[in-house]
Amino acid sequence: MKRLTVLWSILILLALILGACAPAATPTAEEPTQAPAADTPMAEQPEGCLGTAADAVVDLNCREISIAAENAYLPFNYILVSTGEPGGWDYDAVNEICVRLHCTPKFVESAWDSMIQSVADKQFDMAADGVTITEDRKQIVDFSDGYISVDQRLLVRKGETRFASIEDIAANEEFVLATQANTTKKFLPEARIKAFEQFPFAVQALIGGDVDAVIIDETAGQGYRGENADEIELIGPSISSDVLGFVFPKGSDLVDPVNKALAAMKADGTLDKINAKFFGPDFSIGSEDVK
Repeated sequence: MKRLTVLWSILILLALILGACAPAATPTAEEPTQAPAADTPMAEQPEGCLGTAADAVVDLNCREISIAAENAYLPFNYILVSTGEPGGWDYDAVNEICVRLHCTPKFVESAWDSMIQSVADKQFDMAADGVTITEDRKQIVDFSDGYISVDQRLLVRKGETRFASIEDIAANEEFVLATQANTTKKFLPEARIKAFEQFPFAVQALIGGDVDAVIIDETAGQGYRGENADEIELIGPSISSDVLGFVFPKGSDLVDPVNKALAAMKADGTLDKINAKFFGPDFSIGSEDVK
């Protein structure tokens, strides 16, 4: 009995040894192994592409869109001193447009005085800088549908009593008006207008007493007040009402998709929310906060 027990023990031990030495079983069709990652490549979405093809009103397939912006026109575009990051109405609106078009926005800083001509020359796919739609400009570029109407107003030093309207300024040859170079309206002789490359310089000239008033979009004027509310204010009635639009090279295939995205943003209230964020009373970024 003991001999049989020993024999069974030896047989069991041999079975264990042989089992340990045997090669691993080959998986069957019912037991598939996971394929190496290299065998199942994933489609990579280009960095910065927004939205999805499934949700796009027009699918641009992550196409990169270059957008000219001044980065010095509150509240449309600016660079924050605290972070060095850009922001503004243009960034929020164009990013939302790319969400709806499944495209990749690429903002490029561009000087205002050459911006429209640069777009006309196809150096950029479009421009976003609070540009007024005019018949003269339509001769060399195409525009999107208008996305907002703004009033032109007078920005003056706080407590100004010498004049109350553009007509009062025009009637007195001593008054000098500041504006940005290549803007759309001229109400005085050239000798009485100081044109600045960027609006912040015009505002500083006003505060410093070098000019008597600045003609500016009301929305931008509100932005430049910021913590300068004790020094400057908007006065008088609206001088004119301008419709703003995005700028494209003549014949651009982006005009129709952008118009469709804008229409969708208007229909679902998104455009109103962006407008309220930057043009409403809660917008607190002023000229002292931006570069």
